[in-house]
Amino acid sequence: MRKIILLFTVCSVAFSALTAQDNSNTGFYAIDSIQEVNIRFAQDNWQYLLDSLRLNGDGMLLADLEVNGQVYEYVGVRFRKSKAFKPESKRNGLYIKLDYINKNQNIEGHSHIVLSDALRDPSMVREVLGFEIARQYMPAPKANYAQVSINGGLYGLMVNLEPLDEGFLNRNYGSSDGAFFSARPHDYYEREPKGCLQGIGGSLQYDPNPECNMYRFDLKARAGWDDLQRLTRILKEEPGKIEQVLDVDNTLWMLAFNNVLVNLYSYTGKFSDNYHLYQLPSGQFTPILGDLNFAFGSFKNTGVGSDLKLKQLQELDPMLHEDNILKPLISTLLQEPKYRKMYLSHLRRILYDHLVSGKYKQRAEALQKLIQTAFISDPNKYYTFEQFNRSLTETIGQHSRIPGLVQLLEKRADFLKKHKLLIVYPPEIREVKVLGRPKYSSTRVEVFQVQAKVDRLPKRVYLMYRFSEDQPFRSVRMRDDGHNNDGEAEDGIYGATIAPQSGESRFEYYLVAEGQEMISYAPANYMWERYHTTLEELNH
Repeated sequence: MRKIILLFTVCSVAFSALTAQDNSNTGFYAIDSIQEVNIRFAQDNWQYLLDSLRLNGDGMLLADLEVNGQVYEYVGVRFRKSKAFKPESKRNGLYIKLDYINKNQNIEGHSHIVLSDALRDPSMVREVLGFEIARQYMPAPKANYAQVSINGGLYGLMVNLEPLDEGFLNRNYGSSDGAFFSARPHDYYEREPKGCLQGIGGSLQYDPNPECNMYRFDLKARAGWDDLQRLTRILKEEPGKIEQVLDVDNTLWMLAFNNVLVNLYSYTGKFSDNYHLYQLPSGQFTPILGDLNFAFGSFKNTGVGSDLKLKQLQELDPMLHEDNILKPLISTLLQEPKYRKMYLSHLRRILYDHLVSGKYKQRAEALQKLIQTAFISDPNKYYTFEQFNRSLTETIGQHSRIPGLVQLLEKRADFLKKHKLLIVYPPEIREVKVLGRPKYSSTRVEVFQVQAKVDRLPKRVYLMYRFSEDQPFRSVRMRDDGHNNDGEAEDGIYGATIAPQSGESRFEYYLVAEGQEMISYAPANYMWERYHTTLEELNH
C-alpha cells in the first residue's frame, strides 16, 4: 500500500497544479473592483419571460450586453438554476451566454457570465472571500462583484463568478477535453428509478447499476459514465487502487476546506451535492468546489440529525464523517493513515493561514468596505444596510439564523487549534539545497544532490522531482544514514541523489516529511510552487 500512496503524491501535483495560484487584480475578475454589467432586452416584460423560460426548460432570452463599456450583441440570458430561484422575485441570479449567436464572443476566454444573487449571505462576502481562500490550495473559480442594470434600471449588486467552462479548465488543468460532472441538487433525487439506491445524491456510493449515476450527476462535457462508475466501485471494493481514479491530494484539500470553513452545502453536508468532478488527462477525477454563498455556516446540516446550532458549528468535528460509510469519499480516504495525516495537515494549514491569523476578518472587512456604496444603492437587496453592517459579528435572521463570519470563525479557530489532533506540530523542513560544484573544483556536477535539515522526528522524508513540466513527479526516499550525501548519520540532515537518465539538465522538486501525526511540505505552497535548478547553475 505504501508504494501506491507514494505514486499518488507524484501524480496529483503533476496535473492539478499546472498553473500558478491566480488571485490577480486585473481584468473582469479583478478581486478588488466592481464590474459594470448592463443588459438590454427588446421586451419590457423580460422578468415574466425569464421566469417562464426558467420554469420550462433551458431556453434563453435574446439581449444586448455592455460590460465595462464593451458591447456584446445578441447574447442569451436566463435565470440561474440554483436554490435561490423564485418566480416573480425581483432578485434572481443570472446566466449570460456570450456566444449564444456570435460564437466568437467571450470575455478573457470565457463564453459565459455567471451572476450570483448571494442568497442567505447578508455579508455579501461569502463567495468572494471563500473562493479567494480556496484558490490558495486548489483550483477554484475567481469571484468578485458586478453592478447590474437591466433596460436602464438598476437590478442590483451581484457576485460575479468565473464559469467552469473551457477557459477555467484549460487554465487550471491544461485541457478541457475530460469528462466533467456536476452533482445534481437534492431535489432531483425523487427521479431516481426503482432499483437504484435512494437518496444518496452525489455521495459516490457504489450502485451496481451504472445507469443510476445518470440521475445523480449532470454530464457537462464528453462521455465518461463508465469512468464515474469505476470511481465509485474502487472507492467501495478496491480502495488500494484509488489513486488510479482520483486526485487524492486535491480531494483532501477540498474536504479540509469544507470542514474548517463550515461549508456544509457541499459533499461534506447533508446532500453531498454542489460540487463537480473533472477527469484529468491522467484519467484521475479531481473535485471542484461548487457555489459558496451558503458557506461559513449558512447551511447547517451534516446529514446526521437536525440543523446545527451556532456552538455546534463552531465546534464541528474536524473528523466529521470519518466512520460514515454513506460518505465514502471521506470515510474511505481517512481510513488510510497517510491520507489521514495529509488531511489533518491541510486542515491545520488553512486554520493557521486564515483563522488563527485573522486574515479572513481583514479581508471580509475590506470587501464590505469596497461594496458598501453599491450595496446601499441596490434596490432589490435581500438585507438591510443595518443587517449588512452587523453580518460579520452577529447572527442575522429569525428563521435562517445566518451566523456572522467573525462570530463563527473566532471561536472555531480557538476550538480547532486546541483540538487533540491539531496541537501536534508537523516536521519542520529547512535549509533545502542542491549541492553545486565545490569552489576551485574542476570536476563538473552531473547529478542533483539534494539536502535538507528536517527536525521534529520525521518518520520518512521524500524527494518529489521531475525534469520537465509535462512529466509526472517521481519519488525517492531521502536518508539520514551518512551514505546519501547527507553528512553524518542521524544528524537530522537528509539527502538523496538523482542522476539524469537522458541528458536532462533542468530539475524541479519539492520535499515531503511524514511525522507521527502530520505531514509537512517544502515549499509549503507546493501546490503552486516548487524549487528548481539546472546543471548549468550548479556548475557556475
